[in-house]
Amino acid sequence: MTPGPIVGILLAAGNGSRFGSDKLLHPLADGMPMGLAAARRLRPACDRVLAVVRPDSAVLAAQLAAAGFELVVSAASLQGMGHSLAAGVRAAPDAGGWLVALADMPFIAPASYGRVAAALREGGSIVVPEYRGRRGHPVGFARQWGEPLSALAGDEGARRIVAAFPGAIVRCDVDDPGIVRDVDRAADLMDRPPGATPAPYP
Repeated sequence: MTPGPIVGILLAAGNGSRFGSDKLLHPLADGMPMGLAAARRLRPACDRVLAVVRPDSAVLAAQLAAAGFELVVSAASLQGMGHSLAAGVRAAPDAGGWLVALADMPFIAPASYGRVAAALREGGSIVVPEYRGRRGHPVGFARQWGEPLSALAGDEGARRIVAAFPGAIVRCDVDDPGIVRDVDRAADLMDRPPGATPAPYP
């Protein structure tokens, strides 16, 4: 069993340049802003949730804070996803593991987050969900990965860690196309068929 709390890290510092506006504030069909919807779906699986935001994301930060999420404001996040993830991990050094989620993936079912978190609590090292053979998000990392995660930089995120240690990966099958559905452009909010291109690893 994994000692310590499972901490969700919501990477919410992207600038959404391909979307054409601040996509994390864009309302979904039910009216909820995308970033807040992703955070709410993540929360039940975790003991804590930290949202990493840019210093200029005052509106999103206010929405997340009002909903009870902890904020990590990181100027370095402007330099890429790796910086955001490192900031989130450094803000929760006593975690038993981290559940890394992307704020532009609001369609992941809460049960999928729960499956990955459960695998971490059961001793999984790097936990990756799969939908019909396609890897998706969130990705779970056990405590032993804290040091390399804290040192990440640039825009690659943890992809290199996952690729370098295939023997550490625990695969978790889920019946949830949301784990491979990210939103880069407004058109991505339209229904896409199962098997859509997976988002890059955080």
